[in-house]
Parts: sequence; structure tokens; C-alpha cells
Amino acid sequence: MTDERPIRVLVVEDDPVAADAHVLYVSRIPGFTAVGTARTGAEARRVLEREPVDLLLLDLHLPDVHGLRLARSLRAAGHRADVIAVTSARDLAVVREGVSLGVVQYVLKPFTFATLRDRLVRYAEFRAAAGEAGCQEEVDRALAALRVPAPAALPKGLSAPTLERVTAALRGSPDGLTATGLGEAAGISRITARRYLEHLVTTGRASRSPQYGHVGRPELVYRWTPAR
Repeated sequence: MTDERPIRVLVVEDDPVAADAHVLYVSRIPGFTAVGTARTGAEARRVLEREPVDLLLLDLHLPDVHGLRLARSLRAAGHRADVIAVTSARDLAVVREGVSLGVVQYVLKPFTFATLRDRLVRYAEFRAAAGEAGCQEEVDRALAALRVPAPAALPKGLSAPTLERVTAALRGSPDGLTATGLGEAAGISRITARRYLEHLVTTGRASRSPQYGHVGRPELVYRWTPAR
């Protein structure tokens, strides 16, 4: 995330406990700042009229309006903020309608901090791919940042939920992480963290380099490799 200005997020959620949790989640992710919360569609419109917002973290079931209807009215009024929809509904027809309105991601409730961090970091990579594309490959690369890869067969002993936590932690750490730091962030041992990190290196999703300046052997620092 190289933007000088943080990405400004408005949390639109009628449940006060969930809204506070989402604001806390957003504030923990480098490059993002929560500008506040709105409990209704009308309140969200008022916030958008008075201050710049880049992204709506939008619950679809609001007391006064469905989230997609709100998104449609905001587009009609000229508001250009992107939307990440938050919902407990599994109806794919709603997903299709959201795509037509410019919803860039869906997050199903209940979700963890790691899941939201992964989606927001992907969104930041998408925004960073600004400017005019020189070829089809550059367009594909920009759009690929938003896509969550399809699950692939994992080596024996690795699990998909743990890999998701590891990936989210690494993506959310622009300066990289050691196996020890990753273990602390993902709640796993250093040895287990090292196995997952090496898997990401093998699959081309991470790189590693030695970190010097300490007594003894240098530590390996792992960094997320954006999609190419």
C-alpha cells in the first residue's frame, strides 16, 4: 500500500457491537482509516455529503434500506466510493446484483479479522494499480488482486484455515515477518509458521531474504509477493 493518504473507510452497520468491531478491525490494518460509522442508509448519505470516503464497508440489511438499493442510489447521486458488502445472506442472485452495482468484494458474516484484513489488502493492491494499462496482462493483473484464489491441494500437514490466517498476516505486514513474528500474529508455533511460509515461497506467493544486524545467524524475513 503505497498511497500517501490512507484509504478512508465508512462502516455502515446497524448493530453497534458489530460496527465498533469493524472500526477496530479497519484501524488495525496499515494504510486504512475508519472515518466513522453509520447505522442507517440515511446516515451514510449524510456522512458522504460532508466528507470524502473511499470505501464503504456496507451491511446489506439496514433498518431503512437494503444495502444494494443504497449503493444504487449513491451511484445515481454521483458518489464514487467503492463497496465491500458485508452480509449473512448466501443468495448468489444478490451477489450478481452487487457486481452490477460495483461491489468489489463480499464478506460473509460472521468473519474474522484475518478475513477482513485479506479483503482490504487485496482492495488496496487493486487501487494501487492506477494509471493507463499498457496491455491486457496489466488489466488482468489489476483485477486479479481482487480475486481470492481457488483452493488448491495442500501438502500433507497443512490446513486451509491456518493457511488463510498466515496469508492474511503476511499480506498485512508490508515490512515482512520472520517465522517467529508470523507465529505470534497467526497464533501458531514458529516451526509451524516456517512450514507455511516456505509453502508460500514455493508457490510463488512470498519471497524470503536474510535480515542482518543481530548477533548470531541472520533471520529470514518473508514478504508477500503481489499477484503478477
